[in-house]
Amino acid sequence: MTALSDVAQMLRSARREALLSQHELAQRAGVARTTVARMENLSKGDMSVSVLVRLLEAAGYDLKLVKAGHVRTVEDILAEQRQDDA
Repeated sequence: MTALSDVAQMLRSARREALLSQHELAQRAGVARTTVARMENLSKGDMSVSVLVRLLEAAGYDLKLVKAGHVRTVEDILAEQRQDDA
């Protein structure tokens, strides 16, 4: 299972890969910059899933569930099948 601190690090990495500052990401997601900082640093020890999804989408990412031990999502498998059919 992924720890909450890992999720915070993934969020920070997603923001940096998108070449966005905390302020820019916050503006895109419609939240305060302090919210981004709090989520990246877990300053309150918890994280809002709805805000996490908004921040990830603003950075160009989707939140997807993957069964433990698996690398590909169902969406990945379907996309591969569509490519094979084309």
